[in-house]
Formats: sequence, structure tokens, C-alpha cells
Amino acid sequence: MKRKIIQILGMALIIAATLVVVAILGVVLFDLTAKGAPVLSWEFLTQSPKKGMTEGGIFPAIFGTTAVTLLSTMLATPLGIGCAIFLHEYAPDNTFTRLIRASIRNLAGVPSIVYGLFGVAIFVQFLGMGASLLAAGCTLGLLTLPSIITTTEEALRNVPRLTREGALALGATKWETIRTVVLPSALPGILTGVILALSRGAGETAPILFTGVAFYSRYLPGSVFDEFMALPYHLYILSTQHHAIEEVRPLAYATALTLILLVFMLNLTAFWARARWQR
Repeated sequence: MKRKIIQILGMALIIAATLVVVAILGVVLFDLTAKGAPVLSWEFLTQSPKKGMTEGGIFPAIFGTTAVTLLSTMLATPLGIGCAIFLHEYAPDNTFTRLIRASIRNLAGVPSIVYGLFGVAIFVQFLGMGASLLAAGCTLGLLTLPSIITTTEEALRNVPRLTREGALALGATKWETIRTVVLPSALPGILTGVILALSRGAGETAPILFTGVAFYSRYLPGSVFDEFMALPYHLYILSTQHHAIEEVRPLAYATALTLILLVFMLNLTAFWARARWQR
């Protein structure tokens, strides 16, 4: 009887905690939707800012966020997956390897502002990229790299060892086993981890604040060496630094709603890819 009561109380606490989280999320989304949806329009999403960002749209910010996210994807994904494959499939299980894994997990928890300062020192100044889309993409790539390595290694760990042994018993080499058996089995987890890490990077402000994001621009970047606008920084400016904060408050809500929808689409893509590859 006592165990049953404890079980009921534990389940009630879990349900209560879930309801609290969902309620808070619902309040935030309702507030953003109620204040930002009236401003959302095709013109708002496809036009450039006008009259000191008091009118017009946010298309350069949407384009810049998409471009820097895609650039960080191209840089971080192959490096992260390759590192995870080496650590899990080839590296010996010793103190040095365990130290590397612990360091990678610690890097995943480093504040994003630290990555921003590192990006300034390495990419902007030392490598001479300047404040540019390329420097910001490299910085965001470093930010998401530890998460991609960790999730990829977890996905590889979930592939049964008997699967590897069966392929090796049939005469496949170790790399053939990894390429044709292990990676396809781990692909749903890898894709989910990559997209979720990139959706986090898409909403970061500090790493791009020092490495290439522009305060205001009516034009799209012509190359990867140009500055760019981004939704997180644009939202920060509208909310805290604009000369007419009350006037642009509806635009700030609409920008925040657009950013949330963009991140939601990335997360939805991760769930869709996972379901598709699991089938």
C-alpha cells in the first residue's frame, strides 16, 4: 500500500511539473502571437527595413540568419561526425580518450559569449577574415561542434555490437562496416542531434555580435566576407537599443515570433527526418 501511494505521488509530481512547463510555454507563445501576429505579413517577411527600422520588413535578417546557419552546418557537421566516429570506433578506451570526451562535454556548456570572443581573436583578427559572414559562421560552427560530437557518439553507441560483428564476419572491413551498416543505423540520431544543435545556434546572439552581424542594412551580403543582419541581433536592437523602442515594439514581437517559427521548423525537420529514417 505504501509503495502504491509513493508511486501515485511520484506520478502526480511528474504530471504537475509537465503541466507547469507547458503552461509557461503556452503563456509565452500566446503573448508573442497576440502581439506579433498582427504585424506579420508578406511585406514584413520580404521587405528590407526602412526609416531607421521603424517601417519595412526583416528579410535581410531572415536571409542572414539562414545563411550563417547553413554555413555553420557545412563547417561543423562533417567535423563533428568524423570526430565522433574516430572516438567511438577507432580510439582506444583509455584515460586520454576519456579526458577528451569530458573536455568536449564541458565545451558544450561553455557560455556563448566565450565563443564570440574566441571568434574575434581567431577568425576576425588572426586569420584576417574581418567582421564577416564567414567569421560568424565559423564561430557558430565551433559553438555547435561539441553538441554534434556528443549526440553522434551517442547514436553510434546505440547501434548493437552484434550488427558490427555480423558485417565483419561476412568479410567487410572496419570502414565498410561503419559506412554501410553502422552509419545508416545511427543516422536518425545523428540527424536529430545536428539539427537541434543548429537550431540552438540560429538563436544565438553573442557569437555573432563580435564577428560580423550588422546593426542595420537594407541590402543582402554580396559575399561571405560582408557583414550581415540576423534575427537575434535585430530583435536585441529593437528591444533595447532603438531610439524609439515603444514605436517599434510591435516589430520586435513580430521578429521574435518569426525567430521562434524558424527554430520550430528546424526542430520539426529533425523529428521528420528521424521518423523517416527509422522506417
